[in-house]
Amino acid sequence: MKILSALRPTLAMLLVVVQLSGCNDTKSFAGEVVGVTDGDTIGVMRGGKEEKVRLHGIDCPEMGQAYGSNAKAFTSELAFGKTVEVRERGKDGYGRTIGDVVLPDGRLLNHQLVEEGLAWWYRKYAPGDKRLEELERGARESRTGLWADADPTPPWDYRN
Repeated sequence: MKILSALRPTLAMLLVVVQLSGCNDTKSFAGEVVGVTDGDTIGVMRGGKEEKVRLHGIDCPEMGQAYGSNAKAFTSELAFGKTVEVRERGKDGYGRTIGDVVLPDGRLLNHQLVEEGLAWWYRKYAPGDKRLEELERGARESRTGLWADADPTPPWDYRN
């Protein structure tokens, strides 16, 4: 009993550190990118099987839209054949893992697509994401990628 009393402050501090680090909130896995469906959907090996991963907080143009093939090519260039970290955020209605994809150099693929003007910040699914907001604003202001067009059609409008 005395040992437990003596360890109590240490255990309490350890619990605080774990909670602050977010270790208990985030699931992640690493795997090789073996497929690129489009700009915002990739296939990543996990446990010997390909897992579809939909990039969180962004929406790339569809393949039939302007810049759709550019977004896919960009995603392929940065990620295909490379080992990435997927920080899981849940599943979508199609059973795909929703996640942030960390490239081998530490950059987020999600952010890179928005910064290059190859994706919209998907406000519906990432409301209040200041970094995505900032990256989209920068791409718009510099008329980068799809923002070179006078009035680009968001993919959610194109799909409907």
